[in-house]
Amino acid sequence: MTARAAGDPALPPELPPLLDSLPPVLKPGTRLVVLGSFPGVASLRAQQYYAHPRNQFWPLLSALWGIDLVGLPYERRVAEASARGLGLWDVYASCRRVGSLDSAIRDAVFNDLASLRRQAPGLRAIAHNGGESARAMRHTRALGVAVIRLPSSSPAHASWSFERKLATWREAFAAHGLA
Repeated sequence: MTARAAGDPALPPELPPLLDSLPPVLKPGTRLVVLGSFPGVASLRAQQYYAHPRNQFWPLLSALWGIDLVGLPYERRVAEASARGLGLWDVYASCRRVGSLDSAIRDAVFNDLASLRRQAPGLRAIAHNGGESARAMRHTRALGVAVIRLPSSSPAHASWSFERKLATWREAFAAHGLA
């Protein structure tokens, strides 16, 4: 028997490597956690939530809180968010994906979302950042806190203007004492 050449249509395609998500940013005083789906390439490379320069997450928070988070080093951004009761995490602990699009996620494994209440006993609400994250709402609703779907801060979600996203995010954050 002979080995077949790579790219041979008779062979199954190569699977992309299994990628691991970032650790949660949660404190006992976290009142609202924003759950993304899974970090994009730029975020994984930098080991920072929402590291892509066109992602609107940090600009949205800057506008909500009236401080320039974008201009701060990542550690200070996270500290500012935590001090205001905001936590960050993702729905998926691991997956296979080429690129950064949610539509390319394969073989996803959920994070231990049930542990949110243990890690953040002050938790009042979970905000899903975009549609792929919102697919986990049946899991997060079981935690007994408010669950919200926010328009994605991703640059791929360009159908909503920044101002429209900001209004929706402001309403959700205000409802839980973070605006």
